[in-house]
Amino acid sequence: MIGAQPVTKIAAGGSHSLFLKSDGSLWGMGDNSSGELGDGTYDSTNQPKQILANNVTAIVAEQSCSLFLKGDGSRWAMGINNYGMFGDGQFDNTVNPPEKIISSNVTVIAAGAFHSLFLNSDGSLWGMGANGSGQLGNGIQNYTNLPVEIVASNVTAIAAGYAHSLLLKSDGSLWGVGANESGQLGDGTFNNTNLPQETVVSNVTAIAAGYSHSLFLKSDGSLWAMGANESGQLGDGTTNNINVPEQIVASNVTAISAGAFHSLFLKSDGSLWGMGENRGGELGDGTYNNTNRPEQIVANGVTAIATGAFAFHSLFIKHDGSLWAMGWNYYGQLGDGTYNSTNLPELVVAGPPGFNQIAAQLLSGGNVSLSFVGTAGTNYVLERSFSLSPANWLPLVTNPAGPGGVLLLTNTPNKATNNFWRIRSVP
Repeated sequence: MIGAQPVTKIAAGGSHSLFLKSDGSLWGMGDNSSGELGDGTYDSTNQPKQILANNVTAIVAEQSCSLFLKGDGSRWAMGINNYGMFGDGQFDNTVNPPEKIISSNVTVIAAGAFHSLFLNSDGSLWGMGANGSGQLGNGIQNYTNLPVEIVASNVTAIAAGYAHSLLLKSDGSLWGVGANESGQLGDGTFNNTNLPQETVVSNVTAIAAGYSHSLFLKSDGSLWAMGANESGQLGDGTTNNINVPEQIVASNVTAISAGAFHSLFLKSDGSLWGMGENRGGELGDGTYNNTNRPEQIVANGVTAIATGAFAFHSLFIKHDGSLWAMGWNYYGQLGDGTYNSTNLPELVVAGPPGFNQIAAQLLSGGNVSLSFVGTAGTNYVLERSFSLSPANWLPLVTNPAGPGGVLLLTNTPNKATNNFWRIRSVP
Protein backbone atom coordinates (compact mmCIF):
# COMPACT_ATOMS: atom_id res chain seq x y z
CA MET A 1 0.00 0.00 0.00
CA ILE A 2 1.10 3.59 -0.68
CA GLY A 3 0.65 4.52 2.97
CA ALA A 4 2.39 1.48 4.50
CA GLN A 5 5.66 3.35 5.13
CA PRO A 6 6.22 7.02 5.99
CA VAL A 7 7.55 9.42 3.35
CA THR A 8 10.97 10.71 4.42
CA LYS A 9 12.45 12.73 1.52
CA ILE A 10 11.05 14.71 -1.42
CA ALA A 11 12.25 16.39 -4.61
CA ALA A 12 10.32 18.56 -7.08
CA GLY A 13 11.47 18.79 -10.70
CA GLY A 14 10.22 20.77 -13.66
CA SER A 15 7.05 18.73 -14.19
CA HIS A 16 7.71 15.64 -12.10
CA SER A 17 8.19 14.76 -8.44
CA LEU A 18 10.10 12.12 -6.52
CA PHE A 19 9.90 10.86 -2.95
CA LEU A 20 11.53 8.28 -0.72
CA LYS A 21 9.90 6.15 1.92
CA SER A 22 11.46 4.92 5.13
CA ASP A 23 12.19 1.52 3.57
CA GLY A 24 14.45 3.20 0.98
CA SER A 25 11.98 2.79 -1.87
CA LEU A 26 11.94 5.43 -4.62
CA TRP A 27 8.64 6.70 -6.03
CA GLY A 28 7.79 9.18 -8.79
CA MET A 29 4.90 10.88 -10.54
CA GLY A 30 4.32 13.40 -13.32
CA ASP A 31 6.03 13.96 -16.65
CA ASN A 32 8.04 11.04 -17.98
CA SER A 33 8.46 12.07 -21.62
CA SER A 34 12.25 12.13 -21.18
CA GLY A 35 12.41 9.07 -18.93
CA GLU A 36 12.89 11.18 -15.82
CA LEU A 37 10.87 8.72 -13.74
CA GLY A 38 13.22 5.93 -14.77
CA ASP A 39 10.58 3.21 -14.92
CA GLY A 40 11.60 1.90 -18.34
CA THR A 41 8.68 3.62 -20.11
CA TYR A 42 8.01 7.11 -21.35
CA ASP A 43 4.48 7.18 -19.97
CA SER A 44 3.59 9.99 -17.59
CA THR A 45 1.54 9.20 -14.47
CA ASN A 46 -0.69 11.22 -12.14
CA GLN A 47 -0.32 8.74 -9.30
CA PRO A 48 2.79 7.71 -7.36
CA LYS A 49 4.62 4.83 -9.01
CA GLN A 50 7.36 2.79 -7.36
CA ILE A 51 10.62 2.97 -9.31
CA LEU A 52 13.00 1.10 -6.99
CA ALA A 53 12.13 -1.09 -4.03
CA ASN A 54 14.91 -0.23 -1.58
CA ASN A 55 18.36 1.18 -0.74
CA VAL A 56 17.86 4.73 -2.12
CA THR A 57 19.16 7.38 0.28
CA ALA A 58 18.99 10.76 -1.53
CA ILE A 59 17.12 12.26 -4.50
CA VAL A 60 17.29 15.29 -6.79
CA ALA A 61 14.69 16.19 -9.42
CA GLU A 62 15.49 18.68 -12.14
CA GLN A 63 13.81 20.01 -15.27
CA SER A 64 13.76 16.75 -17.26
CA CYS A 65 16.02 14.46 -15.28
CA SER A 66 16.51 12.86 -11.89
CA LEU A 67 19.52 11.84 -9.82
CA PHE A 68 19.72 9.64 -6.75
CA LEU A 69 22.15 7.97 -4.37
CA LYS A 70 22.11 4.44 -3.04
CA GLY A 71 23.28 3.19 0.33
CA ASP A 72 26.63 2.10 -1.07
CA GLY A 73 27.45 5.68 -2.12
CA SER A 74 26.77 5.06 -5.80
CA ARG A 75 25.31 7.88 -7.91
CA TRP A 76 22.56 7.14 -10.46
CA ALA A 77 20.77 9.16 -13.13
CA MET A 78 17.73 8.94 -15.40
CA GLY A 79 16.09 11.21 -17.97
CA ILE A 80 17.64 13.49 -20.54
CA ASN A 81 21.34 14.25 -20.19
CA ASN A 82 21.40 17.87 -21.40
CA TYR A 83 24.96 19.10 -21.87
CA GLY A 84 26.58 16.12 -20.15
CA MET A 85 25.20 16.82 -16.67
CA PHE A 86 25.05 13.09 -15.81
CA GLY A 87 28.83 12.80 -16.13
CA ASP A 88 28.69 9.52 -18.05
CA GLY A 89 30.83 10.70 -20.98
CA GLN A 90 27.80 11.39 -23.18
CA PHE A 91 26.02 14.54 -24.39
CA ASP A 92 22.24 14.84 -24.79
CA ASN A 93 21.53 11.12 -24.51
CA THR A 94 18.43 9.77 -22.75
CA VAL A 95 18.81 7.33 -19.85
CA ASN A 96 15.87 5.11 -18.89
CA PRO A 97 15.90 2.97 -16.71
CA PRO A 98 18.41 4.43 -14.21
CA GLU A 99 22.12 4.23 -14.99
CA LYS A 100 24.89 3.96 -12.40
CA ILE A 101 27.34 6.79 -13.08
CA ILE A 102 29.69 6.62 -10.08
CA SER A 103 30.16 3.43 -8.09
CA SER A 104 30.97 4.65 -4.58
CA ASN A 105 31.88 7.38 -2.09
CA VAL A 106 29.30 9.98 -3.18
CA THR A 107 27.64 11.61 -0.17
CA VAL A 108 25.64 14.62 -1.46
CA ILE A 109 24.12 15.50 -4.85
CA ALA A 110 22.69 18.67 -6.43
CA ALA A 111 21.58 19.69 -9.92
CA GLY A 112 20.84 22.93 -11.74
CA ALA A 113 19.12 23.32 -15.09
CA PHE A 114 21.93 21.80 -17.12
CA HIS A 115 24.75 21.09 -14.66
CA SER A 116 25.12 18.89 -11.62
CA LEU A 117 27.36 18.69 -8.57
CA PHE A 118 28.32 16.06 -6.02
CA LEU A 119 30.41 15.69 -2.90
CA ASN A 120 32.80 12.84 -2.31
CA SER A 121 33.31 11.26 1.09
CA ASP A 122 36.66 13.10 1.37
CA GLY A 123 34.83 16.46 1.21
CA SER A 124 35.84 17.19 -2.38
CA LEU A 125 33.37 18.91 -4.74
CA TRP A 126 32.89 17.75 -8.33
CA GLY A 127 30.81 19.07 -11.22
CA MET A 128 29.81 18.35 -14.81
CA GLY A 129 27.54 19.61 -17.57
CA ALA A 130 26.88 23.11 -18.85
CA ASN A 131 29.44 25.72 -17.88
CA GLY A 132 28.68 28.78 -20.00
CA SER A 133 28.47 31.02 -16.94
CA GLY A 134 31.31 29.32 -15.09
CA GLN A 135 28.93 27.43 -12.79
CA LEU A 136 31.26 24.42 -12.55
CA GLY A 137 33.87 26.64 -10.91
CA ASN A 138 36.89 25.10 -12.61
CA GLY A 139 38.25 28.36 -14.05
CA ILE A 140 36.95 27.91 -17.60
CA GLN A 141 33.60 28.00 -19.43
CA ASN A 142 33.90 24.71 -21.32
CA TYR A 143 31.14 22.12 -20.96
CA THR A 144 32.18 18.69 -19.71
CA ASN A 145 30.46 15.29 -19.76
CA LEU A 146 32.82 13.83 -17.16
CA PRO A 147 33.21 14.94 -13.51
CA VAL A 148 35.83 17.62 -12.85
CA GLU A 149 37.13 18.44 -9.38
CA ILE A 150 36.22 21.96 -8.23
CA VAL A 151 37.32 22.03 -4.56
CA ALA A 152 39.65 19.44 -3.05
CA SER A 153 38.32 19.23 0.53
CA ASN A 154 36.19 20.57 3.38
CA VAL A 155 32.93 21.05 1.44
CA THR A 156 29.88 19.97 3.45
CA ALA A 157 26.83 21.16 1.44
CA ILE A 158 26.02 22.19 -2.13
CA ALA A 159 23.18 23.82 -4.09
CA ALA A 160 22.70 24.47 -7.80
CA GLY A 161 20.53 27.08 -9.49
CA TYR A 162 19.84 27.65 -13.17
CA ALA A 163 23.43 28.67 -13.90
CA HIS A 164 25.02 29.29 -10.50
CA SER A 165 26.32 27.07 -7.73
CA LEU A 166 26.70 27.50 -3.99
CA LEU A 167 28.89 25.56 -1.60
CA LEU A 168 29.28 25.47 2.16
CA LYS A 169 32.59 24.64 3.82
CA SER A 170 33.21 22.97 7.16
CA ASP A 171 34.16 26.32 8.72
CA GLY A 172 30.67 27.65 7.98
CA SER A 173 31.78 29.85 5.09
CA LEU A 174 29.55 30.30 2.02
CA TRP A 175 31.00 30.35 -1.49
CA GLY A 176 29.40 31.00 -4.88
CA VAL A 177 30.31 30.58 -8.53
CA GLY A 178 28.72 31.04 -11.96
CA ALA A 179 25.97 33.39 -13.12
CA ASN A 180 25.52 36.56 -11.09
CA GLU A 181 23.49 38.87 -13.32
CA SER A 182 20.84 39.25 -10.57
CA GLY A 183 23.31 39.31 -7.68
CA GLN A 184 22.58 35.69 -6.70
CA LEU A 185 26.16 35.10 -5.56
CA GLY A 186 25.83 37.89 -3.01
CA ASP A 187 29.33 39.26 -3.55
CA GLY A 188 28.31 42.89 -4.07
CA THR A 189 28.69 42.75 -7.86
CA PHE A 190 26.66 41.59 -10.84
CA ASN A 191 29.65 39.89 -12.46
CA ASN A 192 29.81 36.20 -13.30
CA THR A 193 32.76 34.22 -11.99
CA ASN A 194 34.24 30.86 -13.00
CA LEU A 195 36.09 30.35 -9.71
CA PRO A 196 34.39 30.04 -6.30
CA GLN A 197 34.23 33.35 -4.41
CA GLU A 198 33.68 33.59 -0.64
CA THR A 199 30.49 35.48 0.23
CA VAL A 200 30.02 34.86 3.96
CA VAL A 201 32.96 33.95 6.17
CA SER A 202 31.28 31.92 8.93
CA ASN A 203 28.17 30.61 10.71
CA VAL A 204 26.26 29.46 7.60
CA THR A 205 24.47 26.15 8.19
CA ALA A 206 22.24 25.56 5.13
CA ILE A 207 21.98 26.79 1.52
CA ALA A 208 19.44 26.75 -1.34
CA ALA A 209 19.61 27.99 -4.94
CA GLY A 210 16.66 28.99 -7.13
CA TYR A 211 16.60 30.09 -10.76
CA SER A 212 18.51 33.31 -10.04
CA HIS A 213 18.18 33.75 -6.29
CA SER A 214 19.87 32.21 -3.27
CA LEU A 215 18.92 31.55 0.34
CA PHE A 216 20.96 30.55 3.37
CA LEU A 217 20.58 29.98 7.10
CA LYS A 218 22.92 30.99 9.87
CA SER A 219 23.58 29.14 13.09
CA ASP A 220 21.29 31.53 14.99
CA GLY A 221 18.34 30.39 12.87
CA SER A 222 18.24 33.57 10.79
CA LEU A 223 17.23 33.44 7.09
CA TRP A 224 19.19 35.43 4.51
CA ALA A 225 18.60 36.00 0.78
CA MET A 226 20.13 37.60 -2.31
CA GLY A 227 19.61 37.76 -6.06
CA ALA A 228 16.54 38.02 -8.28
CA ASN A 229 13.38 39.30 -6.61
CA GLU A 230 10.96 40.14 -9.42
CA SER A 231 8.24 37.98 -7.87
CA GLY A 232 9.09 38.80 -4.26
CA GLN A 233 10.91 35.48 -3.76
CA LEU A 234 13.44 37.08 -1.36
CA GLY A 235 10.64 38.06 1.01
CA ASP A 236 12.02 41.49 1.91
CA GLY A 237 8.87 43.45 1.06
CA THR A 238 10.18 44.68 -2.30
CA THR A 239 10.65 43.33 -5.82
CA ASN A 240 14.18 44.71 -6.12
CA ASN A 241 17.17 42.50 -6.87
CA ILE A 242 19.99 42.64 -4.30
CA ASN A 243 23.64 41.60 -4.65
CA VAL A 244 24.56 41.39 -0.96
CA PRO A 245 22.98 39.05 1.61
CA GLU A 246 19.93 40.53 3.33
CA GLN A 247 18.39 39.21 6.53
CA ILE A 248 14.74 38.21 5.99
CA VAL A 249 13.84 36.42 9.24
CA ALA A 250 15.79 36.93 12.46
CA SER A 251 15.47 33.51 14.13
CA ASN A 252 13.87 30.08 14.42
CA VAL A 253 14.19 29.05 10.73
CA THR A 254 15.22 25.41 10.38
CA ALA A 255 14.93 24.51 6.67
CA ILE A 256 14.85 26.32 3.30
CA SER A 257 13.99 25.54 -0.32
CA ALA A 258 14.34 27.81 -3.36
CA GLY A 259 12.18 27.19 -6.43
CA ALA A 260 12.26 28.96 -9.77
CA PHE A 261 10.63 32.14 -8.50
CA HIS A 262 9.31 31.25 -5.05
CA SER A 263 10.80 30.24 -1.71
CA LEU A 264 9.66 28.11 1.21
CA PHE A 265 11.03 27.79 4.73
CA LEU A 266 10.24 25.99 7.97
CA LYS A 267 10.34 27.32 11.50
CA SER A 268 11.25 25.43 14.64
CA ASP A 269 7.57 25.07 15.56
CA GLY A 270 6.97 23.07 12.37
CA SER A 271 5.18 25.92 10.58
CA LEU A 272 5.56 26.32 6.80
CA TRP A 273 6.09 29.75 5.26
CA GLY A 274 6.40 30.95 1.66
CA MET A 275 6.95 34.00 -0.53
CA GLY A 276 7.29 34.90 -4.18
CA GLU A 277 5.63 33.61 -7.34
CA ASN A 278 2.21 32.02 -6.89
CA ARG A 279 0.79 31.85 -10.41
CA GLY A 280 0.26 28.09 -10.12
CA GLY A 281 -0.84 28.14 -6.49
CA GLU A 282 2.57 26.85 -5.43
CA LEU A 283 2.47 28.83 -2.17
CA GLY A 284 -0.65 26.92 -1.15
CA ASP A 285 -2.34 29.92 0.45
CA GLY A 286 -5.66 29.60 -1.40
CA THR A 287 -4.87 32.41 -3.85
CA TYR A 288 -2.87 32.91 -7.03
CA ASN A 289 -1.34 36.16 -5.81
CA ASN A 290 2.38 36.73 -5.45
CA THR A 291 3.67 37.92 -2.10
CA ASN A 292 6.91 39.72 -1.25
CA ARG A 293 6.63 39.05 2.48
CA PRO A 294 6.82 35.64 4.21
CA GLU A 295 3.33 34.21 4.61
CA GLN A 296 2.37 31.32 6.88
CA ILE A 297 0.90 28.43 4.91
CA VAL A 298 0.69 25.60 7.46
CA ALA A 299 0.68 26.25 11.21
CA ASN A 300 2.60 23.22 12.47
CA GLY A 301 3.77 19.67 11.92
CA VAL A 302 5.77 20.16 8.69
CA THR A 303 9.15 18.41 8.60
CA ALA A 304 10.49 18.72 5.02
CA ILE A 305 9.91 20.94 1.96
CA ALA A 306 10.68 20.94 -1.78
CA THR A 307 10.06 23.54 -4.48
CA GLY A 308 9.65 22.85 -8.19
CA ALA A 309 12.77 23.32 -10.25
CA PHE A 310 11.97 26.06 -12.78
CA ALA A 311 8.26 25.25 -12.43
CA PHE A 312 5.35 26.04 -10.18
CA HIS A 313 4.63 23.31 -7.66
CA SER A 314 5.66 22.53 -4.09
CA LEU A 315 5.78 19.46 -1.85
CA PHE A 316 6.03 18.98 1.89
CA ILE A 317 6.07 16.18 4.45
CA LYS A 318 4.26 16.29 7.78
CA HIS A 319 5.32 14.71 11.07
CA ASP A 320 3.11 11.68 10.44
CA GLY A 321 5.05 10.74 7.29
CA SER A 322 2.33 12.02 4.95
CA LEU A 323 3.11 13.78 1.64
CA TRP A 324 1.30 16.95 0.59
CA ALA A 325 1.43 18.97 -2.64
CA MET A 326 0.18 22.19 -4.22
CA GLY A 327 0.55 24.14 -7.46
CA TRP A 328 0.59 23.22 -11.14
CA ASN A 329 -0.40 19.69 -12.02
CA TYR A 330 -0.54 19.60 -15.80
CA TYR A 331 1.53 16.43 -16.00
CA GLY A 332 0.26 14.83 -12.81
CA GLN A 333 3.31 15.96 -10.83
CA LEU A 334 1.23 16.37 -7.67
CA GLY A 335 0.40 12.66 -7.77
CA ASP A 336 -3.22 13.06 -6.68
CA GLY A 337 -4.73 11.06 -9.55
CA THR A 338 -5.86 14.17 -11.45
CA TYR A 339 -4.38 16.80 -13.73
CA ASN A 340 -6.02 19.64 -11.80
CA SER A 341 -3.86 22.33 -10.26
CA THR A 342 -4.54 23.42 -6.69
CA ASN A 343 -3.74 26.50 -4.60
CA LEU A 344 -4.28 24.69 -1.29
CA PRO A 345 -2.17 21.86 0.15
CA GLU A 346 -3.56 18.47 -0.87
CA LEU A 347 -2.84 15.12 0.76
CA VAL A 348 -1.11 12.82 -1.73
CA VAL A 349 0.26 9.97 0.39
CA ALA A 350 -1.16 9.28 3.83
CA GLY A 351 1.07 8.44 6.76
CA PRO A 352 0.94 4.89 8.11
CA PRO A 353 -1.82 4.10 10.62
CA GLY A 354 -0.78 5.06 14.13
CA PHE A 355 2.13 7.15 12.87
CA ASN A 356 0.52 10.49 13.65
CA GLN A 357 -0.02 10.44 17.37
CA ILE A 358 1.98 13.53 18.35
CA ALA A 359 1.40 13.67 22.05
CA ALA A 360 3.24 16.74 23.35
CA GLN A 361 6.35 18.84 23.27
CA LEU A 362 8.31 18.72 26.53
CA LEU A 363 9.50 22.24 27.26
CA SER A 364 12.00 23.40 29.86
CA GLY A 365 10.90 22.96 33.45
CA GLY A 366 8.20 20.83 34.97
CA ASN A 367 6.47 17.67 33.89
CA VAL A 368 4.16 16.80 31.03
CA SER A 369 1.33 14.30 31.40
CA LEU A 370 0.44 12.55 28.15
CA SER A 371 -3.00 11.01 27.96
CA PHE A 372 -4.14 8.76 25.18
CA VAL A 373 -7.04 6.50 24.33
CA GLY A 374 -5.81 3.07 23.37
CA THR A 375 -7.37 0.00 21.83
CA ALA A 376 -7.53 -3.38 23.54
CA GLY A 377 -4.99 -5.80 22.16
CA THR A 378 -2.87 -3.06 20.54
CA ASN A 379 0.79 -2.47 21.40
CA TYR A 380 2.13 1.05 21.85
CA VAL A 381 5.59 2.60 21.88
CA LEU A 382 6.75 5.89 23.36
CA GLU A 383 9.05 7.78 20.97
CA ARG A 384 11.09 10.98 21.04
CA SER A 385 12.28 13.28 18.23
CA PHE A 386 14.46 16.37 18.06
CA SER A 387 13.12 17.51 14.68
CA LEU A 388 9.75 15.87 14.00
CA SER A 389 11.34 14.13 11.00
CA PRO A 390 9.77 10.70 10.38
CA ALA A 391 13.25 9.20 10.19
CA ASN A 392 14.38 10.63 13.54
CA TRP A 393 11.94 9.17 16.06
CA LEU A 394 13.71 7.18 18.77
CA PRO A 395 11.76 4.46 20.60
CA LEU A 396 12.11 4.67 24.37
CA VAL A 397 9.49 2.45 26.00
CA THR A 398 7.37 -0.35 24.59
CA ASN A 399 3.84 -0.53 25.97
CA PRO A 400 4.28 2.59 28.14
CA ALA A 401 0.75 2.16 29.44
CA GLY A 402 -2.21 0.00 28.64
CA PRO A 403 -5.15 1.09 26.48
CA GLY A 404 -6.55 4.32 27.82
CA GLY A 405 -3.53 4.82 30.06
CA VAL A 406 -1.83 8.01 31.19
CA LEU A 407 1.94 8.45 31.00
CA LEU A 408 3.93 11.04 32.97
CA LEU A 409 7.10 12.43 31.37
CA THR A 410 9.60 14.15 33.63
CA ASN A 411 12.18 16.71 32.50
CA THR A 412 15.34 14.69 33.16
CA PRO A 413 18.70 14.49 31.34
CA ASN A 414 17.59 11.55 29.22
CA LYS A 415 14.36 13.36 28.40
CA ALA A 416 15.89 16.62 27.20
CA THR A 417 14.04 19.88 26.76
CA ASN A 418 12.55 20.93 23.43
CA ASN A 419 11.99 17.34 22.38
CA PHE A 420 8.80 16.13 20.78
CA TRP A 421 7.11 13.01 22.11
CA ARG A 422 4.44 10.70 20.81
CA ILE A 423 2.73 7.43 21.60
CA ARG A 424 2.41 5.27 18.50
CA SER A 425 0.66 2.02 17.83
CA VAL A 426 2.89 -0.74 16.49
CA PRO A 427 2.16 -4.20 15.04
